[in-house]
Amino acid sequence: MSSVLEGKTIAFAVAGEGIEEIELTEPWLAVEEAAGRPRLISIEPGTVQAFDHLDKADTFDVDATFGASSAADYDGLVLPGGVANPDALRAHDDAVKFVKGFFDAGKPVAAICHAPWTLIEAGVVRGRRMTSWPSLRTDLENAGATWVDEEVVTDGNLVTSRKPGDLPAFTSALLEVFAG
Repeated sequence: MSSVLEGKTIAFAVAGEGIEEIELTEPWLAVEEAAGRPRLISIEPGTVQAFDHLDKADTFDVDATFGASSAADYDGLVLPGGVANPDALRAHDDAVKFVKGFFDAGKPVAAICHAPWTLIEAGVVRGRRMTSWPSLRTDLENAGATWVDEEVVTDGNLVTSRKPGDLPAFTSALLEVFAG
């Protein structure tokens, strides 16, 4: 087991439901296997509902809420996708402030699939080279990002990927960037 993230606590920011399960669980496992401590941060305490595309999947326990958390408490941030998850996050002020805090502090962030919607709302994509689920291309370009169709894109401390099929490249890149 690699220990590249030993001593590092990584936030996984999600809404109450609509998280694409594999986009949560694969990076989570990669962080654990790299000796990091993943923590699930959400809008409300309790549990969150993940999905396998449109079908309900497992539920996961929330470790903390956005209102009780700060980017200062974590060494990095992972934003899983799913359509409903980032759509709900971008409408929640505490979640958007939490995400923006990582950029303000220069900490690493990894976002996959539809998750860049939250980054757009936080106002942190202008001038960035990024990828996402293809339907976000216009949104990202309108917000000032350069969108590319690649399995993983690293732009400084930001790692982005398009879809679940990109998870091996996404997790490898996020571990490299999060390790510093």
